[in-house]
Amino acid sequence: MRVGSGVAEQSVIVEKVEDTDKEKKKKRRSNRRSKHNLACNSVNEARGESSDSLKSEDKPKSLTSSKGEAFKALFHVNAHNRLEAYCKIDGVPTDILINGVSLQNRAVEGDIVVIKVDPLGLWTKMKGSNGSSNNSAQVEDFNLVQEVDGLADNSYKGKGKVDADCEYADCGSGVLLGKAYYDEKQVTSTATYNHVNGHHQSSSDSLYMGLLPGQNEGINSVDWLTVMTSQFPLKRPTGKVVAIVEKSLRRNAIVGFLNVKQWFSNRELGRKDAKKSSAKFDHEYVTLTPTDPRFPKMIVFVRDLPDCIKKRLEDGDITIEMELLAAQIEDWTAESPFPRARVSHSFGRGGELEPQINAILYQNAIHSADFPPQVLSCLPDIPWEIPPEEYQTRKDLRDLCVFTIDPSTAYDLDDALSVEKLSNDIFRVGVHIADVSYFVLPNTAVDIEAQIRSTSVYLLQRKIQMLPSLLSEKLGSLNPGVDRLAFSMFWELNGTGDVLDRWIGRTVIRSCCNLSYKHAQDIIQGIIDVERFNTLEYPQLHGQFKWTDVTRSVKFLHEISKTLKERRFSDGAIQLETSKVVFVFDEDGVPYDSRLNERMDSNFLVEEFMLLANMTAAEVISRAFPDSALLRRHPEPNMRKLKEFEAFCRKHGLALDASSSGQFRQSLEKIQEKLKDDSVLFDILISYASKPMQLATYFCSGELKDNLNDWGHYGLAVPLYTHFTSPLRRYPDIVVHRTLTAVIEAEELYLKQIGLLKGDKEDEVSRCFTGIYFDKEAAVSPQGKEALAIAAWKHGIPSSELLVDVAAYCNERKLASIHAEDACEKLYMWVLVKKKEILLSDARVLGLGPRFMSVYIQKLAIERRIYYDEVEGLNVEWLESTSTLVLNLSGQNRLFKRGGLGNYMALGNVAWVVNPYDLSVETGDHDATCMVNGGVTFPDLEAISKSFVDPGTFPLTVRLLSTIPVALYAIGGDDGPLEIGVRLYMCSYLK
Repeated sequence: MRVGSGVAEQSVIVEKVEDTDKEKKKKRRSNRRSKHNLACNSVNEARGESSDSLKSEDKPKSLTSSKGEAFKALFHVNAHNRLEAYCKIDGVPTDILINGVSLQNRAVEGDIVVIKVDPLGLWTKMKGSNGSSNNSAQVEDFNLVQEVDGLADNSYKGKGKVDADCEYADCGSGVLLGKAYYDEKQVTSTATYNHVNGHHQSSSDSLYMGLLPGQNEGINSVDWLTVMTSQFPLKRPTGKVVAIVEKSLRRNAIVGFLNVKQWFSNRELGRKDAKKSSAKFDHEYVTLTPTDPRFPKMIVFVRDLPDCIKKRLEDGDITIEMELLAAQIEDWTAESPFPRARVSHSFGRGGELEPQINAILYQNAIHSADFPPQVLSCLPDIPWEIPPEEYQTRKDLRDLCVFTIDPSTAYDLDDALSVEKLSNDIFRVGVHIADVSYFVLPNTAVDIEAQIRSTSVYLLQRKIQMLPSLLSEKLGSLNPGVDRLAFSMFWELNGTGDVLDRWIGRTVIRSCCNLSYKHAQDIIQGIIDVERFNTLEYPQLHGQFKWTDVTRSVKFLHEISKTLKERRFSDGAIQLETSKVVFVFDEDGVPYDSRLNERMDSNFLVEEFMLLANMTAAEVISRAFPDSALLRRHPEPNMRKLKEFEAFCRKHGLALDASSSGQFRQSLEKIQEKLKDDSVLFDILISYASKPMQLATYFCSGELKDNLNDWGHYGLAVPLYTHFTSPLRRYPDIVVHRTLTAVIEAEELYLKQIGLLKGDKEDEVSRCFTGIYFDKEAAVSPQGKEALAIAAWKHGIPSSELLVDVAAYCNERKLASIHAEDACEKLYMWVLVKKKEILLSDARVLGLGPRFMSVYIQKLAIERRIYYDEVEGLNVEWLESTSTLVLNLSGQNRLFKRGGLGNYMALGNVAWVVNPYDLSVETGDHDATCMVNGGVTFPDLEAISKSFVDPGTFPLTVRLLSTIPVALYAIGGDDGPLEIGVRLYMCSYLK
C-alpha cells in the first residue's frame, strides 16, 4: 500500500484532445496504443511476462466524449459500506466520493487510480447535512484506534521504547491530471517490488505514466476544487474511476472463507446426470468471502483449488468452510460482477489463535520465517569479544555510570542513559545507542534482510524481529555487565534546558544494570529503600557502582526531562494520549482479563532524551548531507477534519483553538481540566483529536530540498527530526547511524587536512560538522567536499534517488506493522470476549440518528454501531429538533418490511433483554445453562448478577454523549470474520 509513502509522485496527465477532426483523433489514439504496447512488451520481457498479460478485456472502462477533471488518487473503501469509496487528492481538504460498484470500476482497497471528478451540480450532500441522514455519519470516519508510532503504545507490545513521534494513519496521495477527453481504453498496470534492494515501484514508474504528457496543463484545477469545497462545505465532491494505474499489493494477500454449501447442493442435483456433471466440472466455482469487509466477494474455480482442498471438497468435507484461506485476485473482467481469485493454501480453523495470527502476517506481507544461513553467517561467532582496535579508536566509557530503562519483558536493549553533575545547574547527559551498524554492513545478506523486514513487529505474545536474536538480544543489545559497542551523544544542559555544548561519537560502554519502568518509577516517587535493591525484586548491579549512584542518576534525569518537556510544549509541541488497553495472559498465552494502563513518569523520562537524540541526529546529518539525509516529517493536520472537531467541541460547550499546535495543546489542557470528572469523555475527545492528524513519514532531504517548510514535524513542533535511537528494530535508524558515522569521519579527515595545511594541532580546531555551530564554509570547501564524499562512499550512504525508494518502502512497512499490531490486538480482544461469553460495560453515545447509533466502549477502547431501524417489536422515535432518540417495546408483530422484501430484524439482534426477576435470583439457585434471546445465544445470568453494570429500562431515552449499558459478545471465528458484537443491555417484565 502506498499510504503516506513520503515519495513525491509525478503527475499522471491524461492527454487533452483539442482537434475536432475525428480521423486525426483516431489516428493519434492508435499511435498511443502502439507506443504503449511496445512499452508493455519491453517491461514485461524484463519481468518474464508476455505482452498478452494486459488484455483488452482487463482494462477498466473509461469515459468517452465528456470533459472533466482527472486526478491520480489513492482508493479507499468504507469498511461499513463497501459501496462507498473515497479518494484523497493532495491539496483538496475533502475526499472524493466514488459511490457504487459501477463507478468504482473494479478498483479495490489500496489501488492507485485515475478518477474523474463530477461537475459541481452532481455533487451529493455531505453526510449529516440534513435531517434525513443519520447524524452519526458525521463521525463514522473517526476511528478511535490511534495509530501512533511509539507514543505510549509500544510499551504494551513487548519492547516498550517510545519513539516520541505523534504519528497517525490518515493520509493519501493525489495528483492532478488535468482536463481531458478520455480514450475508450485505459491501461491497468501492476505494481512491482524488488525484495533485494527494498524498492517498491512508485506509481510514477507504472506503464500508464509514459502515455500521458502535459504535466502542467491543469495545475489550477486543484485550487479550483479546493475553492469549491470551501464555498460549498455541505456538498461532497463525487466522481468515478477511469483507470487503475497501480494495483494494490493487497490484491495478492486476500484472506477469507469459502462458501461451499451451494456447491454441495448443486453437486447432489448433478449426480442425477453423471455425464453432464463431469462436463461442467471445469466451470464450477465456489465463492470466497474476504475477512476484510472492504473487499468484494470473489469467485474461485474448483479446478484451480489446491489439490488437498479440492479433494476435501469432493469428499463432502463441510468443515472446509471453517478454515481461513489465503487467496490472490487474478482477474476482474468487465463482464463479471465479482473478481476471480485463486486459493493458495489454508491457515487452519478460523476460531483458533495461531491460524488467525498467521493470516494477519500474510495480509500485511510480514516476513516471519527464520533467518536463512547466509544472514546468520554475517554475524560473528559466540563467545565474541570487542576487537582491541575498537578500544583504541572509540571513547572508553566503561567507568561511567550507564544503565538502561526498559519494559520488564524486553530483551533487545538498544538505548542507555547516563548523567553527570558538572556544577550547580549544569549537567552532562548521555544517550548511548547500540552500534548496530558495526555489525550490519551495507549490501551484506544481513543488511538486505533487514531492509526487507524494515521493522520489528510486536504481536503481544510474539515478536517478529528485524535482526537475528544473536544480534538484537546478545551482540548488539546493551546488556548489563558486559562491554558493548555504542553510538553516544552527550549534551551539557543548564537549568533551563539550553544545550551549551555537545559531543557525538562511537564509544564502548558497560551498563551497570537494567531497570524496568516500574523500578525507575519507584525511584522517582521515592517509595523504595536502597537496601531493598539486594532482594530478588530488583535487578542485579554490576561493576563498581552502588545503588545510590543509580537512584541519584534517575532522579537527576527525571528533573532534567521535566524541564525539557515543559520547554518542548512551550515551543508548540502537542501530545495526544489516552489510556491503553492491556491484556492479562494465562500460562498458555490466552488473555483472560484486560485493564486500562497509562504511562508513567519513567516512560516520559526516557522519551525526552530519545527525542533530543533524534533531533540532534537530524540536525547533524541534514547539514552535512543536505541531499541525502533520511529524515522524518509530520505534516499539519487535515484542516477540514480539524474544523469538524472544533465544531464538535463547540457544540458541547468546549472551547478549542487549533490555529497552531501550541494553541491546540493548550486548549486540550483546559478541556482536560474542565472534564477532570469525566475521563471517558476526555479519552473520546483525544481520539477525535487524533483523526485530523496525518501520518508521519520518512523522506529523503534531497527530495524536498526546494520545500524546506515541508520538513517540519507538527506534533513535536521541530523543524528537523529523524529516527536514530532504535537500530535493533528499525532499519531507518541503521541508515542514520551510517550517515552519522560518515559525518564524524569526514570531520576528522577534514580537520587533519586543515591541521597539515596550517600547522595547527587537531585538538585546537573546533568540531566543524558535529558541534553546535556548523561550519558551512568548511563543508562546501574542496577539502570538506572531498572528506564528506570519501566518508559517504566508505559507509554506503545511499544516493538521493535510492534513498527516496528506501524511505517509501520503510513507510510502507511501518504502516503494515501498525496494521498487523492493531489486528493482533483486536484478535486478542475477540478471544477475551469469546472466553467470557458476554462482557457487560457502559458505553458513551458518540453519534445518534434515526437508523443507528455509534457508541464508545472505554473498557476495550473500541467504537461500535447499534442499528435499530426496522426491528421486530421495537418502536423507534427520532426527535430531530432535539437530536433525541426514544426506544420502546412495541406490541405490534411486523414480520415483513413495508413495501419491500426481507424480514424485520429480531429484537435480540439489537438488545439483550432480561427479566428483572432473573436478576434478583440468587446465583446459587440458578441453573448454569445458556439462554437464547431473540436468536442470539447468551450465557447464564450468574456472571451478570455479579456485574456492576445495571441494565437499562424501556422506554430508553438517548441523547448524544449519553451513557448506556451494553452487552458485548464475540462473533465469527469458525463461521466468518472476527467481530465483537454489541447490543443494548435492557431489562423488562415483558421479556
